[in-house]
Amino acid sequence: MQNRTIIDHVTPQINNGRFPVKRVVGESVKVSATIFGDSHDYLRAIVEYRKSDGDTWQVTEMEESPNDLWSASFPVDEQGYYDYRLVAWVDHLKTWYRGFKKKHADGQEMDVELRIGGNLLSEKADQLSGDAHGEVTQAIQRLGGETEEGVQYVLSESFAQLLHDHPLRRYETVYDLGLKVKVGRRKERFSSWYELFPRSTSPDINRTGTFRDVEELLPRIEELGFDVLYMPPIHPIGFRNRKGRNNATNAMEGEPGSPWAIGSKEGGHKSILPELGTLDDYKRLMAKCHEHGMEVALDLAFQCAPDHPYIEEHPEWFIWRPDGSIMYAENPPKKYQDIVPINFETEDWKALWKELLDVTLYWCEAGVRIFRVDNPHTKPYRFWEYIIRETNERYPDVIFLAEAFTRPAIMAELAKRGFQQSYTYFTWRTTAAEMREYLEELTTTELSQYMQPNFWPNTPDILAYEMMAANENQFVKRLLLAATLSSSYGLYGPSYEIMENRGNTNGKEEYYDSEKYVARHYDWTYRNRITETYKQINRIRKEHTALQQTNNLVFTDTNNPNLLSYVKYSDDRSSLIWTIVNFDPHNPQDGYCAVPKKLLGEQGFRVTDLLTGATYWWNSNANYVRLDPGYWPAHVFEISRV
Repeated sequence: MQNRTIIDHVTPQINNGRFPVKRVVGESVKVSATIFGDSHDYLRAIVEYRKSDGDTWQVTEMEESPNDLWSASFPVDEQGYYDYRLVAWVDHLKTWYRGFKKKHADGQEMDVELRIGGNLLSEKADQLSGDAHGEVTQAIQRLGGETEEGVQYVLSESFAQLLHDHPLRRYETVYDLGLKVKVGRRKERFSSWYELFPRSTSPDINRTGTFRDVEELLPRIEELGFDVLYMPPIHPIGFRNRKGRNNATNAMEGEPGSPWAIGSKEGGHKSILPELGTLDDYKRLMAKCHEHGMEVALDLAFQCAPDHPYIEEHPEWFIWRPDGSIMYAENPPKKYQDIVPINFETEDWKALWKELLDVTLYWCEAGVRIFRVDNPHTKPYRFWEYIIRETNERYPDVIFLAEAFTRPAIMAELAKRGFQQSYTYFTWRTTAAEMREYLEELTTTELSQYMQPNFWPNTPDILAYEMMAANENQFVKRLLLAATLSSSYGLYGPSYEIMENRGNTNGKEEYYDSEKYVARHYDWTYRNRITETYKQINRIRKEHTALQQTNNLVFTDTNNPNLLSYVKYSDDRSSLIWTIVNFDPHNPQDGYCAVPKKLLGEQGFRVTDLLTGATYWWNSNANYVRLDPGYWPAHVFEISRV
């Protein structure tokens, strides 16, 4: 088929359409491309889009910018998949129209030009029916009447609108690589996670906690402002090779072991540790969470303890050493004797995949809609694509968070394969310059189209070196950074709240006396500066839509390397939040922060610190700040154009 236009450098598209871009309900997709043709004829271009299960394409016109860059946006208002494609063509009617106006301005005779226009409109009329056919036919008649009247009609706004509404599409170029958008629910983009160990929730020092004890804490967690309650695996814990305190090779009598060592004679991945309660207790906890505006996230850890029922029932799913013993997990020189990895290279892989999908769907049937997936990068990518696709087909609301602290390409691949949220390197970006560079990578590159970061200052596995022996100011700073830079963030909550900062003696970024291997007893009535910061920043996030997205981030320059300055904004600019953070937890820092004029304009404005209530009037160039970390290590300003 002949065509005269080129469509190139189309964005967004992931691996030439192999994977969908991601959005949540209510967002839009901005499509851009380099589009050009031969000669000087007038070009038109559109984006066509539709729900993947629909028949009718909707259309949005693309607009041209310098250097042949064209762009348009379309909304995604429902969950599910959308298709989109680009169409460009030479519009001979518009080419004639542009020439007509120039010739008229030059004083040339217009009789023949009117006839040319009429002929082109006749071609268009033949393609139409109904009212549209009548409208174009009437226009043809007006061009064929008295010359001056025809000229004035062609120069009218109504005729220009007619040409816009009824383009003459010849020699079209269609860019259709099966591009798709996967649209999820809003929780994929905006969430605040609170992690606790249910066995550590007992108010009675003589016993460990249960799901019923967790229920008693829900009002407190709601007050803190979190909307996802995440607990480590709730399944039976293996007895064989059980680890003791501080990862000791042998557990002492009564030590509970690591929840990630899943499975024993008490059951496997579809069972619940009896000490925590029953399945009915777990369902009751989920229901109570909903009453408090929260959801429960289940830890999905596809690995086994040495006494998991799978090992006896399906020995072919595991690796056996020459001496007949089963291979346990290793990351030399580290050894995890209490965990046995599943062999995804087994010849019985189809049955294995089906069983693990059944595990996932079992918990969905019980009411789970969020999974935090442990170490997904140690399983095949196609396996996760299968699990997430099959699950979301049955339960579209289910969200998968990838706990993969690994190489960038692997983290990106997991997001492409379907994970709606991803752990990140936030924990290890410790200077203002490092943080800015990393956030610009997350929000301005292709990653922004498919990877939703979830920022965690700490986890039960990770006490970053920066947080070892850290003071209170440092804990407040990292919390505020996580909550204002990313629209989704999480905390290993009780540990962070008591500012636990004692690292292990092995030189690793691990907690001393880690809760992974012991049950604790916290004073859940305790309040401190971190408690209040939880409450304030989560309230601010819920009240200001600018903080409910991640990719709407604009950094501004400062003259002090200890200060990080950034503005976030809602799509309609009704919500504008400017955060400035002092990265020095010990000393006050001051400096000037430049104003992003493209976003805020040339006029002055008012800023109100949402942490303190203080109000300032700022100019449109650069403004002075001084941040004492002992008071607040950050400003979180609401911008008002008054």
